[in-house]
Amino acid sequence: MISPTREALLLTRMCMRVLLALFFLSFLVLGASAQTLKSGDSLSISVLQDPKLDRTVVIDPSGQIAFPLAGHIQARGLTPQAIENILKSKLKDNYKDDSLDVTVAVLSAPKDIPEEDLKPKIFITGEVLRPGSYVVRQPTTLMQAIALAGGIGPFAAKSKIQVRRRAPSGSETIFMFDYRAYEHGYDLEGNVRLRTGDVIMVPERGLFD
Repeated sequence: MISPTREALLLTRMCMRVLLALFFLSFLVLGASAQTLKSGDSLSISVLQDPKLDRTVVIDPSGQIAFPLAGHIQARGLTPQAIENILKSKLKDNYKDDSLDVTVAVLSAPKDIPEEDLKPKIFITGEVLRPGSYVVRQPTTLMQAIALAGGIGPFAAKSKIQVRRRAPSGSETIFMFDYRAYEHGYDLEGNVRLRTGDVIMVPERGLFD
């Protein structure tokens, strides 16, 4: 039979272990929430009140992400929690529910992919089905890159697609592309051949586009 004193000692030790476990768990959670985002990070964003907005976005070389109804957001240097707050602020006017639930999670890169393949070559952001960074091993046109990303999304402003190209000097050239015109056999010259580091931006269409 265990004496009351020994039983109290065992209970105290058990409580200490539970408290230590909770302490380390909270430390890990705080560390994860304080993670600073950088270009190339992929984020999984979900909106509880509107699941059709759920998607994965990538932070482009300029440090931005694009999200429907919220536009472009400067994400580099911020934490996932900060991005959640910004999205809530930008989206709240579109919904009656004041307590909008937005979750932002950083996706880990699969460990079985060679490191070379994880280095971004071109970035595709905005209203495509699979935004992200893509390794391109052969000459690729803008239309081919859009196809790699799963095609144009339902919120896309098809006539306002951009290819942003930054020179070593830091200057940036922007190529405009009208996807809608291309579908009808026009603006063929807008289907430019891409270079390493190019950023394809497919913006969200406005209410009257």
